[in-house]
Amino acid sequence: MTTGDNGLDPLDVCSSTCPACGCHAAVLFFEGGAQPLATLAWPSSAKAAREMKRLPLDFVRCVECGHIYNSEFEYDEVPYSEKPNLMFNTGSSWSDFIRRIQGEILSRAPERPVVVEIGHGDGSFLSALADIRPKGRYIGFDPHGATGNSNLVELRQELFDPVQHLISIRPDIIISRHVLEHMTDPLGFLQKMSCVAATMRMDVLSYLEVPCIDRVLETGRTTDFYYEHSSQFTTGSFTRMLETSFSFVEEIGQGYDGEVIYGFVQMGEEHPSRLKHMQEARDFRDAARRSMGAISSQLDELWSSGRRIVIWGGTGKGAAFIGRYGVDAKRFPIVVDSDPDKVGTFVPGTGQVIRSCSWITDNPVDVVIIPSQWRARDIVDEIEGLGIVVETILIEHKGMLVDYTRDAHPYRIAG
Repeated sequence: MTTGDNGLDPLDVCSSTCPACGCHAAVLFFEGGAQPLATLAWPSSAKAAREMKRLPLDFVRCVECGHIYNSEFEYDEVPYSEKPNLMFNTGSSWSDFIRRIQGEILSRAPERPVVVEIGHGDGSFLSALADIRPKGRYIGFDPHGATGNSNLVELRQELFDPVQHLISIRPDIIISRHVLEHMTDPLGFLQKMSCVAATMRMDVLSYLEVPCIDRVLETGRTTDFYYEHSSQFTTGSFTRMLETSFSFVEEIGQGYDGEVIYGFVQMGEEHPSRLKHMQEARDFRDAARRSMGAISSQLDELWSSGRRIVIWGGTGKGAAFIGRYGVDAKRFPIVVDSDPDKVGTFVPGTGQVIRSCSWITDNPVDVVIIPSQWRARDIVDEIEGLGIVVETILIEHKGMLVDYTRDAHPYRIAG
């Protein structure tokens, strides 16, 4: 018996990344076997239908947010370019729901809105908005959707890129209806879009809509599980995804008798910690670019001076330093390491033989460069213990090679 006191089987637990919240633990949920595509194939003969490729339906459930998804889904297996997934929009109840949502969207829109729809399909939803509010601009993105432009509506057969299109179009409203459930990483897409809007200080309202699977859990129906819908959102998982992606969730609602869940969210004001991390990343990237030129120039000067130079450390951080700054074997042939197990091996990428640090006692050098700053104090102790006298010991700090003994840095611990 593997079940615990609560009746749960630990063998049901698997490692899988949730597309809605990013949690890495899930449990087995629905084993649908191998089935052909259900909505996009449209076989032209009985023979073609019988010979269709069968794809795995291995749905798991996230233990954190309750999201349900096919852990074996591969986006490339779905031929959207051959058979676009266009929704059937003419049912009376469904049409009533659509009209209500269109009214709610436009009630939040400015008089002359710039509206973007991600995954416009046949373009009918976007065109209806334009008919109701003609003083605006309406742009659809769908690599496999309808084409055609009018004075108000522009339908583009291309993917929406959050960086490129948020900057160039600067929309007031972004709409995504029945698209996220087809993505392999909807959370990543939404968070990227939110971060771009925050960096641009753009005040953007977004309407997001997906099928809701709450009733499936209540009734036990299984026909919702087919390959094209890799993600199945519960109210909990949809809400969790929006709350972790956007600065403000204005409304979460359900429609079409609970079969659809939607959300109005606000972009533009980002979580302070995210902006802080983005700013720190930019500052580090810029500093690293500057250090590339500065340290490379210092190394050129050291080599040109004719002094004998040793790099202390030939793997890990040492190899990273050597590779990044072009410390080639012709100009800098001497590499030593404190670890005897590494002696006699070669520096990855450049090929210097890694010698024992004691080699320096019989082969004097003028300059020691220590790439592993965190080990610098121990290495200096080794140098002194071996009775080695050198002119200069250098470490990397703040984008420069600095003198370990004379310059200010945080790696020299006062004794």
